[in-house]
Amino acid sequence: MTVRPIAIIALAACLASPASAPRAGLLSVTGDVIAIMAGELYLGEAEGHYDGSGSLAIHAQKNPALKCTGEFTSSKELGGKGELRCTDGSSATFRFDRITIFRGHGSGTFSRGPMNFTYGMSVEESRRYLVLPEGKRLAHNGTELELVSN
Repeated sequence: MTVRPIAIIALAACLASPASAPRAGLLSVTGDVIAIMAGELYLGEAEGHYDGSGSLAIHAQKNPALKCTGEFTSSKELGGKGELRCTDGSSATFRFDRITIFRGHGSGTFSRGPMNFTYGMSVEESRRYLVLPEGKRLAHNGTELELVSN
């Protein structure tokens, strides 16, 4: 069995990319998601495919066992929309605007309150788009991002 050189190059490119930058596959790209849902911080990743479809998986920062997964569709002209389902039975619907094919922001309705999010952005870039609970800010605790009191 022989491995084609293009597959090796594509794999090397995916493995060599920095953690905060969007990561590209042959027909997909993966980027970090930062979400504020019902006043709580959720973190994870979204994977978008060439055809505009995609999936996402996030977890609550305070309770990593609380996970949410979902699907979305998007286009340059119409933006995107999707749905999430969480392990505690909660759910969300959302819409988003693409800034580039790799980055964007959105908002939606979570069964426990409002939600807003960014994808494919660093924490610093995300601050402009995220609506945080009053009296809270995003901060790194040395190992991960968390929502802390001002």
